[in-house]
Amino acid sequence: MGLYPISVTQNNLQELKEIWDQWSDEDLILVHPDAKKRVDVFALSIYGLVVFPKALGHVDEVVTDLFNRLDKRVTPVPTILAETFRSLNACQKAGEGRFIGCAQLLLTWFYSHFWKVDKVSYRVFSENYSPLKGIVATPRRDDISKEKWMPILQNLQEEDIEWRAPWLLPDEILYRCGDFDWVLLLEIWGAIGYAPLLIFRQYKSRQFVPATQGLANCEFSYKGDGYKKKVREINHKAKRRRIRKDNRTNGGRKDEFETGCGCSET
Repeated sequence: MGLYPISVTQNNLQELKEIWDQWSDEDLILVHPDAKKRVDVFALSIYGLVVFPKALGHVDEVVTDLFNRLDKRVTPVPTILAETFRSLNACQKAGEGRFIGCAQLLLTWFYSHFWKVDKVSYRVFSENYSPLKGIVATPRRDDISKEKWMPILQNLQEEDIEWRAPWLLPDEILYRCGDFDWVLLLEIWGAIGYAPLLIFRQYKSRQFVPATQGLANCEFSYKGDGYKKKVREINHKAKRRRIRKDNRTNGGRKDEFETGCGCSET
């Protein structure tokens, strides 16, 4: 596997503590007695400094806009996914760089897929199960240096990798939008293409090499005069989506259907 000198800066949680301490000031409590506002400010700080970090110690304005839409049932998951891919893709193209994204979620993915797990706990079938809480509760060593990690990663074998995370239950897979052979994810600073067909093995499905022509050229930033037109085109094409449903409970049958064309609506 290819290795790149990527620096993953752990987001400074001390900054969050300082923000929370400011709201613990008695004078501020008298001015802002609403406890929900205190929680909202702290949650916004997490989004700006941990989930979508860009400049240390600052919360970007576009993060604030996204945070304000969360009450309207807008999910941040595609945006988090897009930002993770964008940053890793930039590091791969340059051959080095600093990962600008949620390092904690990337670490959770890392621990979920490297080194196979023999048994899957029954807790994954519980509605209250959270893989993130499970990772947090698991003791981890923090004294392993980069020099020790490099030979571990360089010597990884296929049998060392858990392609499907133990908490990932079979479900519907969105793999195509409109005329694209991939899915275009809109992030908060731009857009990037994502090809779920490249990781079908993570769903315990047969892996093959899908068509990805043009995928590398579909990444763009929200800058210049033409990006708004591209966003409108993406939203229009996204209305027709190809879904693959892995139905393990019905004889292992895999159903495929297209939404937006009368077959199924989401």
